[in-house]
Amino acid sequence: MFELKTIALFFLTAIAEILGCYLPYLWLKEHKTAWLLLPAALCLSLFAWLLSLHPAAAGRVYAAYGGVYIAVALIWLWLVDGIKPSIWDMVGAGVALLGMAIIMFAPRNS
Repeated sequence: MFELKTIALFFLTAIAEILGCYLPYLWLKEHKTAWLLLPAALCLSLFAWLLSLHPAAAGRVYAAYGGVYIAVALIWLWLVDGIKPSIWDMVGAGVALLGMAIIMFAPRNS
């Protein structure tokens, strides 16, 4: 159960971070309204708060989170950008998720 909660929390965290970066991107590159910066700031604040909810050491959480971020970014690529990830994208995401699982769920002596 701990593992499922951890992964779900990482996925929510990644969505908050991606939205927090995507909204300013829309403003800068797509010339959308600057008002998008307000929800972007809220999303990035949510991102930081969600990362703080993990009971593991911060450095371990940040390292493992990167693997989930990669996978969620590729889902974003597909669903939002309309670009289907390649087999190599999927293999890379799988490796990153395996790394996340090793970092977060390996037995610890402490």
